[in-house]
Amino acid sequence: MWALQGVRLANGDLADIVVEGDRIVEVRRGAAAGVPEVLTCSEKLVLPAFIDGHVHLDKALIRDELSEHDGTLRGAIDAIHERKRRYTSDDVRARARSVIEESVRLGTTRLRSHVDVDTIGGLVPLEGVMAAAADSADIAEVCTIAFPQEGLLRDPGAYDLMVAALEAGADVVGGMPHWEHDEASQREHVRLCFGLAERFGRDLDMHVDETDDGGVRTLEMVADEALRRGYIGRVCAGHVCSLAAADQQYADGVIDKCLRAEITIAANAVTNLVLQGRQDRGLIRRGTTRIGELRAAGVNVLFGQDCVKDGFYPFGRGSMLEVAMISAHAAHLTTNADLDFALRAVTEAPAQTMRLSDYGLRPGARADLQLLPVPTWSEALRLQPLPEKVWFRGRLVAENSVHSTIHRLRPPSASPVRGPVWESRGPEE
Repeated sequence: MWALQGVRLANGDLADIVVEGDRIVEVRRGAAAGVPEVLTCSEKLVLPAFIDGHVHLDKALIRDELSEHDGTLRGAIDAIHERKRRYTSDDVRARARSVIEESVRLGTTRLRSHVDVDTIGGLVPLEGVMAAAADSADIAEVCTIAFPQEGLLRDPGAYDLMVAALEAGADVVGGMPHWEHDEASQREHVRLCFGLAERFGRDLDMHVDETDDGGVRTLEMVADEALRRGYIGRVCAGHVCSLAAADQQYADGVIDKCLRAEITIAANAVTNLVLQGRQDRGLIRRGTTRIGELRAAGVNVLFGQDCVKDGFYPFGRGSMLEVAMISAHAAHLTTNADLDFALRAVTEAPAQTMRLSDYGLRPGARADLQLLPVPTWSEALRLQPLPEKVWFRGRLVAENSVHSTIHRLRPPSASPVRGPVWESRGPEE
């Protein structure tokens, strides 16, 4: 048994957190009294470890090997084809493991990864990511999504590979209906994905309407199918960019359907800010979905890293703190309530869509924690500090330390200081 003493929670409360085995057993002031091992935290911020609810581990870190393209979604998909043909299980495994490890160092201990399943790469990407997940099982938990990015009808053979992927242990059924050639094919894609989910007893997590074209409306197809089959609370729709360009009547109606079907929307601002709106002139769209309207309606919204240095996005490092900050810019999140929503989007919201019953800072929850060297969540967003410590299942799995010094010619004159005071030492005069 061990305890964190004198931590600040995200709501501002001061508390002790007691851990036994892999579980939190107490969260209250004074709870650390009598605990044999105590870490004094001096009112630093403790958060549950982040969850990355939408990432692509199989594609990570291939950017430098790809030919240049036009920066669009189609351009990125085409550029990746050649590299995907050369994937090996060990190649995918090493790249995926690198991102998992970096994510853990930066405070994330659960990841939900889409993995391409198609006739180009076969099951090699899944084999590699599942191997990386097994390699990393002592520091993180990785959930895999069988993702037919090339389509099911436009890529003959992909459906059989999806069946094989699910038989091999993929956790979730993915999909990308808007990539099919016509509306009839899109509807069939949705039907096939739900059929697989029912057959294998899996949830669904699909890429939906990642386009600037407001006339592309497969989100409604997904919501209608979920309602028709009673697949309530078991579907996540990622990106949903076209909703921002759709007319208000459609948007209001489909948001209501998402609410009734308890569909989670994965907003991936970090990627869509750079992918979308490339044909716009003058006022260029942000490329994100209607985050504010979905939030106001009560739809569960998460923020995902999505890509890490791949054909779609040259940046990314597995930092959900960075993802939250960029997403806050894209979604105009500035008030205290807005910032609380940003925190939820990288913690409780993905936990809800993954149907995790043991997540959070409460007695009985799994002890996945992080300690940050700031007093508040808003300061964590602003300063982007590394977590000092990260725990997974009650075990310390990562530590970070930073030392900075300013060398002055003379001490600064005394003046009022607002915000945190950082000590600076210069040569004696």
